[in-house]
Order: sequence, then C-alpha cells, then structure tokens
Amino acid sequence: MTLPPPQIDTRSFQDIVDEAKRLIPRFVPEWTDHNLSDPGIALIELFAWMTESIIYRLNQVPDDIYLRFLELLGINRFPSIAAHTDLVFMLSAPADSTVSIPVGTEVGTDVSSDEEPIVFMTDRDLAIVPPELSNSLVSASDAPGRYRKQWDELRFEGNSVTCFRTLVPGDAIYFGFDNSLASTVIRLDIGALTEGVGVRPEDPPWAWEVWDGEVWSAASIDSDTTGGMNRNGEVILRMPHSHEPLTLNNTRSYWLRCRLTEAKPGQSQYHSSPEITTFRAYSIGGAVPGHHGQLHARELLGISDGESDQEFLSENRPVLERRAGEAVEVVAEGGEAEIWSEVDDFSDSNRESLNFVWYAAEGKIRFGPSIRYPDGTNHQFGAVPARGADMYLTSYRSGGGSRGNVGQGTLTVMLSAVPFVDTVTNLEPATGGVDAETIANARARGAMTLRTGDRAVTAADFERLTLQSAPSVARASVIAPDSVSDSVRLLIVPRVEKHPSELTIDDMAVSDDLFTVVQSYLDERRILGTAVSVETPRYLGVSVVARVDVMPGRNPELVRDRAVNAIYRYINPLTGGPDGRGWPFGLDLNVSQIFTLLSNIDGLERVEEALLFGVNLTTGTREPLGRQQMATVPGSLFMSYRHMVI
Repeated sequence: MTLPPPQIDTRSFQDIVDEAKRLIPRFVPEWTDHNLSDPGIALIELFAWMTESIIYRLNQVPDDIYLRFLELLGINRFPSIAAHTDLVFMLSAPADSTVSIPVGTEVGTDVSSDEEPIVFMTDRDLAIVPPELSNSLVSASDAPGRYRKQWDELRFEGNSVTCFRTLVPGDAIYFGFDNSLASTVIRLDIGALTEGVGVRPEDPPWAWEVWDGEVWSAASIDSDTTGGMNRNGEVILRMPHSHEPLTLNNTRSYWLRCRLTEAKPGQSQYHSSPEITTFRAYSIGGAVPGHHGQLHARELLGISDGESDQEFLSENRPVLERRAGEAVEVVAEGGEAEIWSEVDDFSDSNRESLNFVWYAAEGKIRFGPSIRYPDGTNHQFGAVPARGADMYLTSYRSGGGSRGNVGQGTLTVMLSAVPFVDTVTNLEPATGGVDAETIANARARGAMTLRTGDRAVTAADFERLTLQSAPSVARASVIAPDSVSDSVRLLIVPRVEKHPSELTIDDMAVSDDLFTVVQSYLDERRILGTAVSVETPRYLGVSVVARVDVMPGRNPELVRDRAVNAIYRYINPLTGGPDGRGWPFGLDLNVSQIFTLLSNIDGLERVEEALLFGVNLTTGTREPLGRQQMATVPGSLFMSYRHMVI
C-alpha cells in the first residue's frame, strides 16, 4: 500500500453540475428548463468538465511535496551507496624508497569528451615500501612446528634451497622480511634449477600466503614466468591488506610463504622438489581500497537570515555518508568560526546545540526549528546561526549509485598527480553501488512504517526492518526456529547489479560491514530477550540442459540465446521465481517449470527434453546424472550455473 495522494479539491464532475443547478434559482430565477436538452444545461456540463480537468491537475502533488510529507513523519529517503573495489597503482620503476599515495587520490574511467568520467577515490593512505628480506626457512608437513633455516644457502651464490622437503601437501618455504608488505605489489625475481618436474608449469599446486595476525591469508598471483619455480623468472604477487609479524624458529619477521597444496583434478603433483638458487624481492606497486565518490573541498552554503528552520542545498548531490571532519562551519561577523555537528533529528537538541540535519539524497541541510507549545511558549530545537553569518561545508563527498558498478580494468585514468606512479587500474569489478531510494519506494515504506511502527516483533517486522537497515540488502527472510527458545534466523541476500548470466557465488558473499550494520539496526529494535542471528542463504547450483526445436526461418543461435537468458533470469536469487522478485525460499524446481518457461520464448517451436543437474558452485563440479526435480532445503535458494540449450 502506498501513501494515498492528498486531494486538494475532492469535487467530481457531477458535484460541480449539481452545485451549479442549485445556484440557478438564486441568480437566474426565470430559468425554469433544467433538462439535459436545454442549451444552458449543456454549457454548465461543458464548464463542469473543464473545471474537473483543472482539479485533476491541481491534485497531482509534486514530488517535493511528498518529500515534505515524509519529513513531517520523520521518514527520509535512503541515500545512495558507493561502489567499492581495490585500486592497483603500479610504479614506473621498483621502489628504492617509500612511495606514498595519499587518501583521497582520485582515478576515473577513460571516456570521451562529452561524457562525465566515473570517479573513484582511495579510502586510506598507501605506503609502498621496498622489501627488506632477512630470513628464510623450510618446513615439512610431517614435522609441524619444526623449521630448518636456509638463509645462508639463499643469500650466498653457488648454493640452492630445496623448497618442498617431502613433496606432501603442507610442505612450505618461508621468506622473512623486516618490514610489513601489506597492500604492496611485489615482484620476486627467482633463479631456479630445472628440478621440480611433474607439474603443469602454468598451474602449479602451490599457494603464496602471508600471516595477517590471525591466519595465513592468500596473496593474489598476478603472473608467474618461473613455471612453478622450474626456471629463472619472476612471480608478481598482490599482498593482502594485513601483514603482521610472527615468531618462527625463534625469529620474528613478516613472513611470506609458498605452501605446497593438493593437486586439482587433472593436475599433476611434483615428482621432485623445485630448487631455487637466488631470490630477490622488489616493490613495484600497491593496492588500496577505493570507492565511487568525489571529494569537494570548502563550499559556501549561504548566509544566515537569523531565522529558525533554515534550509540550504549543497552544490553536488547525492551526498555520501559523512566521515570525520565533514561538517558545517559557521563564521559570524566579527566572530570566530564554529564547527556544527550533524544529528539524525533535533529531538535531543536545545537552543545551545550546534546541530544540523543533512538529507543526503537531496543534499539538503536544515537547521533547528522553533516549536510552539500549547501554553504559548516557543521551544528552539537546535541553535540558530547568527544573522549575517557565512555558512560553509568544510568538505564532503558526492557520488554513489549503481553507475559506479564498473567492470574490471575500467578505472585507468589518474585524476590526481602522484610522483613515480605509472599506471592505475582495478583488477576486479566494482561492486556494492546502490542508487538513492526512489520517492515511490519512500512513499510505500512510509505507509508501512506508520502502520507497523519501528519494532521487530513478528517475522514480517524483522524482514521489513532488515530491508530498511541498508539499501545494499535486496532480500530478507526469517527461517522458522526449531524450538521456541531458538534465536531468530534471518537470511539476507545482497543487492548485486549484474546480468543474471554473470552472477557467481562470490557475488553473493555478504561483507562483514553489512552484517554489522544489519545486526546493529535490529538490535536497537528487537524485543528484549530475542536473539537475532544474521546469516546468508545456502545457494544450490543448478545447470539446465535442454534440447529444443526452432521454428523454420528463425535464427537458431538467437532463439537459443533468448532461451538461455530466460533460464538465467528464472533460476536466480535476485530476479528469479514466478514473480521475478527472486527465487522463493522453499520452492522446489522441476522440469515442468522449465518447459513452461521455454514455451513462451519467441521463435521456439517446442522443447524436446530438459534435465536438471546439481552443481557445486564453489568448485564448478556438476553431477553426472540429470534429474527431473530438485528439492530445496530450509534456508536455501537456487542459483544458475552454465545452462545449455541445444
């Protein structure tokens, strides 16, 4: 149910005609023929029709009025959410001293002159430091916690170091550094003997890892020309954002290790261990988290008129969530500058409180109102800027929205000059961008909020409030507990702006930040004693194989492509199901649904056969035998994987 539009004038066509007829005896008493055939009555009906048209237009309330109504109810539109990704800066030469990339460094997409670039900015400072190698160890899987020092063999020429002592997964060689390499892109120049035979050179069974303070965290391998350390070459690694010291073999260092892993299916294991003769490390770049946004420095809002309830607009909008230091500065005539702080509302403010409210979606800033009470007194909620005072935004960031969900390799233009930086790019697509809430959705949410309040009692309350907690939540569902004492199990599905055929299991991962936001929001609204467990659904992979006949004269490739896209949209946690709002929890899948779906494809004559195959979405392994039906389990959703229509 949406908020019903207010009717400024409720009169209908017949109301206007009847009112005019009632006035006839008062103003024209000699007019006695009130039948429809009378020309005067025809004129009354004509003007009544014209008046009704004017009333209809008058009752079309502008969007700005709707927003005002919602603000009166304490309901504001959700702001936009910025997309995020790692920005990888590559140096023009290996660093021989620390290269600093400051927070707020801007990069953008490469666009033509008539388009605005999509701008991303770094979230924090990045220091690219030269690595200082100082130690090396090797360990065997059959002797955990025992290490053999190999530093002397490695640093002096003419020697070699055996990397994997027993050739059993878990063997590792460790390289110790005196400094942290967190967020750094390093190049390892390796000299090797042709000893480590038996593996595929382009895909050796190993993992490069660093200690992040709690666990061994994987480093991303960008390239490897050593063939699994079987020849001289280089390995380029992107280090995780955390790299902490650890004491091994009585030596405290920042460790990087290469660990032997289980061979993948179809992959060979080492028959003999690779041996390296030299090992040199260089910093050639760094990766830092960034988000879709643009920083705006000090900006004049306007001049205060000294009245209550003043409003001003920022030049750029929508506005992203404010950070420390992003506030309003008020400079009174002849006085010192004062920093005013942002609040959600003025309910806890008094006339001395230097507060303001910032409506991010509209970029509107509002100062405290004055409220008249029944006894005639006026109460000021929030201080009023002095008359003639200049008001500035110290700084703020604008941006966000689905426009920032750019593909990999698209952020390539440096918009801020940084010495020694040669190139920049994003090796992963940007994700998480969500547009500001539409006015239509805010109207619907406002009506629901008024009807149900702001407390989480029923399952529907938990689901509704979860959707309100963050725009990046696309769906929420409460799973019935096994017993009365069990906690509320809430499953959330993140919002992903991708074509259904490109959706992967990694896209459905929920960040720790989003878990925290949802949990905190519900904790403030749940009934005392109710525990809430926020989780993600279990995604069941499905691959459909269908054999179809195409109508004569139709393009077979085009028709089959339509069929495949329809299946991807249908078996989808975000756009699937009978209503297109995401595959429903608890709904099983069978081939009759696929037959019905494909029968509506333009150009497809008939479906000869269809089978469902279960898929492990993590490994991509498909079941060997097809099925006619697949059943869900509690808290699960179906998800597409590599459909085939032949």
